[in-house]
Amino acid sequence: MPKNKKIGILTGGGDCPGLNAVIRAVTKSAHENGYDVIGFKDGFKGLVENDFIELTDCMVSNILTQGGTILGTSNTANPYRWAKKDKKGNLIFEDLSEKAISNFKKNKLEALVVLGGDGSMAIANDLVNDGLSIVGVPKTIDNDLPHTDMTFGFNTAVRTATGAIDKIHTTAQSHHRAMVVEVMGRYTGWIALYSGVAGGGDIILIPEIPYEIKSIYKTIKERKENGKNFTIIVVAEGAKPKGGDLTVRKVIKNSPDPIRLGGIGMKLANEIEENTGIESRATILGHIQRGGVPTPFDRVLATRFGVEAVNHVLNKRYGKMVVLKNNEISSVLISSVTSEVKNVPKNYSLIKAARAVGTCFGD
Repeated sequence: MPKNKKIGILTGGGDCPGLNAVIRAVTKSAHENGYDVIGFKDGFKGLVENDFIELTDCMVSNILTQGGTILGTSNTANPYRWAKKDKKGNLIFEDLSEKAISNFKKNKLEALVVLGGDGSMAIANDLVNDGLSIVGVPKTIDNDLPHTDMTFGFNTAVRTATGAIDKIHTTAQSHHRAMVVEVMGRYTGWIALYSGVAGGGDIILIPEIPYEIKSIYKTIKERKENGKNFTIIVVAEGAKPKGGDLTVRKVIKNSPDPIRLGGIGMKLANEIEENTGIESRATILGHIQRGGVPTPFDRVLATRFGVEAVNHVLNKRYGKMVVLKNNEISSVLISSVTSEVKNVPKNYSLIKAARAVGTCFGD
């Protein structure tokens, strides 16, 4: 490589539409300013193992519309808590952060751009505290990172979920069923709220508003009495009944994300059918929400984020994560986004709008 200054980039956590658009923007913008770019493979794993590729203009051409990430990603590789098995096959953890820091210095990086959600930003903040020059870019379909109005990937996930709800409508009407659509979102209801409103959901259940199951039964029965022989229920995977617990699909010990949510859709469909006598079905969208071609909105937002990340490097504004506020790109300290989750406010304008057209939130 030419002896230019170098920027590193990696994509951590779950995959997300728009990652490649950011990689493209960072690479092209950096090249325009005389920097070379290397991409670490599979998130922080590549940084620990010094496994990277040189990103050229040719490599990032035509990836704007491509889902996933050309660099690969990992939601388990944490330099500060590196998982491996001992001689007996037991999972143990060790701190390999010194290797990550050493590889940053070995490659003579001016800075490292980290694309990720809360977990990746927590690791990035630890690296900042250990002296590395880091710029963060917020990524998650869940839209649950604080201090940014939107994360790229969210808009695409909403489009995917809305498309599924649109298709569910026709079979719900044909068979006079109650159809439950379970969407992602972890402990927040952003995807469920936006796709539920866009898809004309009759009942929307989100973690921020614990539901009363009797309220759901009442809404379904009233719809039937009024000649509406079907009901669409959109439920976030983290929704739960008032005074009840989350529906957990699996718990994986010694995992950085041990609780795997899922199953609330099937649980609700069974309860509805048993207590109302109305035939009910559940559809769990799952990881389909993570894939596919990013929407124009996400491509534009990802490009703006990527360019601003390079501007932060040029101006040595490290330890910051770029954000979207009132349609303007700015930044906040990475440390400010690692200790809280951005929940849907109970008085949020879209909730008010949905209630105004008769949507039930189960409360």
